[in-house]
Formats: sequence, C-alpha cells, structure tokens
Amino acid sequence: MKLILREEVENLGKGGEVVDVKPGYGRNFLLPRGLAVLANPKNVRELEHQKAIASAKAAKMKASAQAVAKRLAETPVTLKRKVGEQDKLYGSVTAMDVAEALAARGLQIDRRSIDLAEPIKTTGDFEVPVKLHSEVVGKAKVKVEAA
Repeated sequence: MKLILREEVENLGKGGEVVDVKPGYGRNFLLPRGLAVLANPKNVRELEHQKAIASAKAAKMKASAQAVAKRLAETPVTLKRKVGEQDKLYGSVTAMDVAEALAARGLQIDRRSIDLAEPIKTTGDFEVPVKLHSEVVGKAKVKVEAA
C-alpha cells in the first residue's frame, strides 16, 4: 500500500515522503490517525505542488537573508564603554547591545540570532557572527572604544 506521510513517523519516514507499507498498518494505524493519506494521483500532484511552493519560499527567504548579510557587512557599529586598566571594560558588550546598535543603524536583527560565544570584555575590533538563515551567516563589524 502506497501512502504519503503528512508528518514524521518514527522508523518509517519524514513528512511529504511516499512510503510503501503493509495494508493493515496503513489502514488501521496511519490513515485513522491522520498521519498519512493515500498516494493516489491527485494527492501526489498536490504534494508536488506544495513542495514547489515550499522550495520557492525557501529560496526567497535565503535570498533576503543574503541581502541582509551584505548590508550587515557594510554597516560597521561603534560602541563606547567605560574602560579600566589594560583596556578592560567595566561590564561587557553583549548580544543585546550589538542588536540595539544595529537597530539604531537601521538593521532590525533579533538578539537571539547574534552568535556571540561570550560577551566582549576588551576594546578593539571584532567580527560577530549573525545567523540569518540556516545556510546564511553574516558578520557584523563591531568596534568597542573607550568612552
């Protein structure tokens, strides 16, 4: 029996896959629970259409993320902080500080997407990775200066 999975089923496959199962398993478990639909020509066409729409949407999202990454590389950010001995900051520069500085420059980026391993605690120039898409990582140029 050929079925199209609607969502991931353990030990069987992921959503959108066409699988071949025994008739009893499909008829008594997968179909009543709404985990799959019959793989008739109409459903297969609909699945292909949905895959095409999803891939087009994913390509559009990736292209917009690449555009944001390019703007991010062209937009350096300068932060001024109080400094103690040996150029160590009083406090630190966190992802939230970087996100606010980028927002002031016109780039709205969620602070959770800024991949700062640990807060910046010294003055200098830093490249902070920003995860914009699953395949696109931009670099924000951050300069920390003494106030």
